[in-house]
Amino acid sequence: MMSGGGGRSGSGGRDAEGEWEVRPGGMLVQRRDGDAGPAVRLRVSHGASFRDVAVPAQATFGELKRVLTQATGVEPERQRLFFRGKEKGDNEFLHTAGVKDGAKLLLLEKPAPANVEQKVEPVTMDESMMKACEAVGRVRTEVDNLSAQVCDLEKSVLAGRKVEDKNFVVLTELLMMELLKLDGIEAEGEARAQRKAEVRRVQSLVETLDKLKARNANPFSDQNKSVSVATQWETFDNGMGSLNAPPPRVSSTQINTDWEQFD
Repeated sequence: MMSGGGGRSGSGGRDAEGEWEVRPGGMLVQRRDGDAGPAVRLRVSHGASFRDVAVPAQATFGELKRVLTQATGVEPERQRLFFRGKEKGDNEFLHTAGVKDGAKLLLLEKPAPANVEQKVEPVTMDESMMKACEAVGRVRTEVDNLSAQVCDLEKSVLAGRKVEDKNFVVLTELLMMELLKLDGIEAEGEARAQRKAEVRRVQSLVETLDKLKARNANPFSDQNKSVSVATQWETFDNGMGSLNAPPPRVSSTQINTDWEQFD
């Protein structure tokens, strides 16, 4: 004979469907009975975006996965939740693991089974995201042109032709200007991922110019030895004001020549 709980499990019936609701602003919260206890707000990192959810402090990580299914479309069986660098089991409780209000967690997806066809969800963009993507696209066009000029310089240097230093300086300054433009773009989701990829591309071109400049200055150096270029970049994670380009460093190569002594 089932108890008066209507067949609920020992977890107090939190497995039942329909207990989660969407509040204004997109926040997912669990409907709380009188004895459900206080709720905690959590921020879950998933891909290039964040999901804000609210669950009872006494909930398990398994119950949190079911909430995230509604927000991400990823089934609980394919979710991997990490807190403080450690993966958490479904039966572990949030409060015993030290999860408090405002805590941040990481959500990774397990590969879908080969025999299960994945649902392709259309990517929806709001107006701000579209504007950010367009801004990144304009920078990408400029970087394409600068990249072609870097390739021309590389061909000249590798062919042994002397190139004026001002060509390296001008191209580096133009690329740094594009970095500043990228830093001024406030982006989330897909736009943020595009901006990050373009930042890495520009950084790579600047480092290539550093190496070419060093080789151009020492055309007779041992070409089997690579020129070490130490350029430090600050990670673009926050958007505005995250760029602190380092001062240019002059790379140098050492030439060690061993002379044979003739007696």
